[in-house]
Amino acid sequence: MSTRSTSLTTSPIIENRAQLTEPMIAGEKRADAWRIGTEHEKFVYRRADKHALTYDEEGGIRDILLALGDFGWNRVEENGRVIAMAGPDGTVSLEPAGQLELSGAPLVDLHQTCAETGRHLEQVKQIGERLGVGFLGTGMWPDKARTDLPMMPKGRYDIMRRHMPRVGNLGLDMMLRTCTIQVNLDYASEADMVKKFRVGLALQPLATALFANSPFLEGKPSGYLSYRSHIWSDTDPARTGMLPFVFEDGFGYGRYVEYMLDVPMYFVFRDERYIDAAGMSFRDFLDGKLPVLPGERPTQSDWQDHLSTAFPEVRLKSFLEMRGADGGPWDRICALPALWVGLLYDQSALDAAWDLVKGWDMAGREHLRATVPARGLDAPLPGGGSLRDIAGEVLTIARSGLSARNRCNSGGDNETGFLEPLEEVVRTGRTPAEEMLAKYHGRWNGDVSHIYEEYSF
Repeated sequence: MSTRSTSLTTSPIIENRAQLTEPMIAGEKRADAWRIGTEHEKFVYRRADKHALTYDEEGGIRDILLALGDFGWNRVEENGRVIAMAGPDGTVSLEPAGQLELSGAPLVDLHQTCAETGRHLEQVKQIGERLGVGFLGTGMWPDKARTDLPMMPKGRYDIMRRHMPRVGNLGLDMMLRTCTIQVNLDYASEADMVKKFRVGLALQPLATALFANSPFLEGKPSGYLSYRSHIWSDTDPARTGMLPFVFEDGFGYGRYVEYMLDVPMYFVFRDERYIDAAGMSFRDFLDGKLPVLPGERPTQSDWQDHLSTAFPEVRLKSFLEMRGADGGPWDRICALPALWVGLLYDQSALDAAWDLVKGWDMAGREHLRATVPARGLDAPLPGGGSLRDIAGEVLTIARSGLSARNRCNSGGDNETGFLEPLEEVVRTGRTPAEEMLAKYHGRWNGDVSHIYEEYSF
């Protein structure tokens, strides 16, 4: 989730609706300026007893963040408490229950992305060795109840914690018990954004299946391959889902703005503090009628904040965010951007991917999204068949897109090798979650605690 620490007092006041599309328009870039921004989260635990670290305990989350200063990272504070560290590789921040996230820098190619991931993981592993801390790469805490987990000291999270139970049954699980990998990608124009959004949204269930890595709930199989993905189905219907309007004629920046104006607010940031506006209307804010700030109109900074409070399967800000994947190990952190860069950053690949999905009806897309958390690659496609039937074809398209980019490292290797973990899923027919379940029912002998030994970084 987004991290900020200061009010942008110079941010211009929004005087008219046309200004609401400005962040999207500002995101347009020529193809040679497109970048890759990768975000990944991991669970943090004390090795001695596997408890989730609190913020203030000795060797806890605060101390981990501060220790990153030894590697050149700089503090980001809120109310005098460090909540993130900023540096040349982006921002390291804390999620609601202390999950540690790297929001990576915008990079030119996947070789740089994987190198950035490697630097970050090496740094936190060194810190972990010193503090007796481990980092787990899965999509869901495998054994923790909500009551086992702390809450981090960020004003935004306190507001969300109070609001989530009003609008869904699993929102607190989303905040406290999940980790994800996502990638942020650019577009050249409104039309390019529309096509990429549609392909990304239609194929997001395939990413969920290929990266499914959260089959356990409180130490037992949950009945889902991606319980993390299931959680989003009962978090907050006003700000999640498959966004049917994206596939309608006339979709563009303006239609996404209208959607965001219908998404209820969480907060307004003023004078270094979060003001609770949960459930209130940004439309009222535009008219100077927000109950918590009567007579005041929003700034562009307020609008940017609001854009970060919707959680659909694909999100638009000044770039597109692909949001369907569970957290996982190092090679999968590199594989997710490889999948989407391959599909979306080469025009021939993008056209081929769209041809594959453009005939799907919306009811079929929604059903695919609803069934993929439990069924993975066996989730039914619109019109017949299953995800398993197209997975190999999609990866072939992605591989062709990466080959066409021809971005090579110093050894002459292009980016296609980063797809290999996903191609292995297709070859074996087993998702990461199914491999984990096989271990649970086999040599783990029903003891999920083995996950810490085998799935930590």
